[in-house]
Amino acid sequence: MAIDKSGRISFNLLQHHRSHAQALLFYAFDVIVHRGENLVNAPLEKRQTVLNEIFEDLGKNASAVCLSETIDATPKELIRAAKEVGFEEIVAKRKTSFYEPGKRSRAWLKYRVHKGQEFCHWRIRTRQSFRFDHCWLLPRRKADVCCQGAERVRGSYPREVATKLKGWEIDTCPFANLPERKRTQWALTREEMKNCVWLRPELVAQIEFGEWTPDGHLRRSKFIGLRNDKEPREIVRET
Repeated sequence: MAIDKSGRISFNLLQHHRSHAQALLFYAFDVIVHRGENLVNAPLEKRQTVLNEIFEDLGKNASAVCLSETIDATPKELIRAAKEVGFEEIVAKRKTSFYEPGKRSRAWLKYRVHKGQEFCHWRIRTRQSFRFDHCWLLPRRKADVCCQGAERVRGSYPREVATKLKGWEIDTCPFANLPERKRTQWALTREEMKNCVWLRPELVAQIEFGEWTPDGHLRRSKFIGLRNDKEPREIVRET
């Protein structure tokens, strides 16, 4: 993983690891072979004991290699702590479990920690596809707003949403930060915008995501559902 200057995990630094190699750390959480001994059939508790002994022997000579320590706590406590420090997920393993190569074992569970907030404005990529984009509205003046494009949400939305969008098409792009010059997996360039159908910002949706990228996009975003309790002009960036 990669750690930024504030000590938080950064997926962006991990993607640009060649220019930020000093931010990379390797966290070991298990060991299956040690000094010729096969530990595959040893319970997790023993493997963790061996791993701790290895790190005691390493001392301070392996600054880029760290021990992923185990934590005994309730799920509620772990989730709260993970959100505070910016972790993306929690992995829980049964102490008496064995290592099962090539299998999705039932002895461990993974829980993703999501962020989320409301977004508004929808864009259909083509008239045949029901993929959509969204943006958040940032107040510019009391009587006006500035639409900023945020992210393309992968997948499709329910039929009820498609029905509501009928008759909402507009001729011009409402986003102040489009088109984007830099071509990335998130960017929407001038050429790609030729296939876009723009819509009036009339709906508000709840979106879950992993994090904001430095250039203002969302990573690992997911459409959750529509919100009927908020107006589009109330939406601002929260995190």
